[in-house]
Amino acid sequence: MQIVDLEPAASQQIEEVAALLVEAFREHHPDAWPDLESARATVQESFGPDRLSRVALDDRGQVLGWIGALPDYDGHVWELHPLVVRPARQGQGIGRRLVADLEAWVRARGGGTIRLGTDDENNQTSLGGVDLYPQPLAHLAQIRNLRRHPYEFYQKLGYALVGVVPDANGWGKPDICMAKRITTLPQEAAGL
Repeated sequence: MQIVDLEPAASQQIEEVAALLVEAFREHHPDAWPDLESARATVQESFGPDRLSRVALDDRGQVLGWIGALPDYDGHVWELHPLVVRPARQGQGIGRRLVADLEAWVRARGGGTIRLGTDDENNQTSLGGVDLYPQPLAHLAQIRNLRRHPYEFYQKLGYALVGVVPDANGWGKPDICMAKRITTLPQEAAGL
């Protein structure tokens, strides 16, 4: 497997990524990319200035996964969006390698933190279908994974739960916020 930039001229790979977005998100997030047109638009956005768009390819050049990212906070923080792996190939380390590649890419450009949101639109966690107010962080502290929600995947890669946006996708459908520092602490901060 190799991880390379997804290029705007790579029409076959773009089509594979678009189809992959629709397929992989159909079960838990069907409104994310309901059709190829919306998925293609997301892929095209990934070619914007200062954006990251990388694909994992097998030995025949078939797309196994895709990761994108965009800068925030003057490049100190990058948002991972999206990450997708071919469903039949999940659990084989492809997502882990794409995230590690992203972290190295961001670190080389002076970024120190990667953040992401991972929605719960289908009650996959104990936060879904619940009124999180008036204490959303108390609910977050007690989060449980009920049906293979990806927040635990990110935790295994060192990402921390840093917040929750209640009702981000409608009542009872929160966005779970995660982040990871990808650089070492400066000496003056390490002594705090």
